[in-house]
Amino acid sequence: MILCAGEALIDMLPRETADGHPCFAPHAGGAVFNTAVALGRLGVATSFFCPLSDDLFGTQLRAGLEQAGVDHSLSPAVARPCTLAFVTLKEGQAQYAFYDRGTALRDLERAELPVLPDAVTALFFGGISLVDGSCADAFEALCAQSGDRLVMVDPNIRPGFVRDEAAYRARLERMIAQADIVKLSDEDLHWLMGAGEIASLAQALRARGPRIVAITEGAQGARAFSALGQTHVPAPKVSVVDTVGAGDTFNAGFLAGVSRAGQLRKAALDRLSDTDLRAALALGVAAAAVTVSRAGANPPWAQELTCAP
Repeated sequence: MILCAGEALIDMLPRETADGHPCFAPHAGGAVFNTAVALGRLGVATSFFCPLSDDLFGTQLRAGLEQAGVDHSLSPAVARPCTLAFVTLKEGQAQYAFYDRGTALRDLERAELPVLPDAVTALFFGGISLVDGSCADAFEALCAQSGDRLVMVDPNIRPGFVRDEAAYRARLERMIAQADIVKLSDEDLHWLMGAGEIASLAQALRARGPRIVAITEGAQGARAFSALGQTHVPAPKVSVVDTVGAGDTFNAGFLAGVSRAGQLRKAALDRLSDTDLRAALALGVAAAAVTVSRAGANPPWAQELTCAP
């Protein structure tokens, strides 16, 4: 089972009323929540951890997890409001304004962390839950407790959300060193590693600890860098509606591909063949292509992916 540990929030997505006035519609979201839902829809045994508000938005988040078959029994109900992320679109690209202070996510303390069940063989971390505050410290502590479980990290960097860049970079350095798989968009890679050619930067990042570094490049597809070298898979051509949840869905597809190869364990990851790695990348980009072809973070179900390996 994969435990996705990180933010669950409400994306307020831009819409229009029947008479043409702009408005926002609430949709369950958050980078780590989206990855959990996408994994569940792909038929992977998945659990989710983040305190969930006892308000109407918390109810909406629980319903989204349940509909995807994701277990949320580790997520306590708390009397704190839910994080809201107001989304605007510029040429199909999502931009975010977060309302996150004093929330179920941001005020998470280490005392609220769960004991990891034996059934959990892999953990996924990422998103704004790693930026700052007590919740970032708590998720880092949970990562440190992973033991012999496989760990994947996707920082999903939102520069406008970062208030203490030095502390954030230091936390990412520590977690990347513990991770087995790190995924970044090409933009995230440059924010983290600076200017340079993607392959050189990715290999330099892999030298810091992770065994696989996956880089997504939008319409160009995705690359993975491992002991086998570089593996590339092109993205299917689709009409992009928006990019909300695209990277999150890729993460789920990639992890589902590794799971289908029977290598979703720390000790087994080095046995992942180039064929299996390519299949995992292909599943990730195929799943993400479906998500960008429709509004909001709406990842595909397994039966929608006719090209899935």
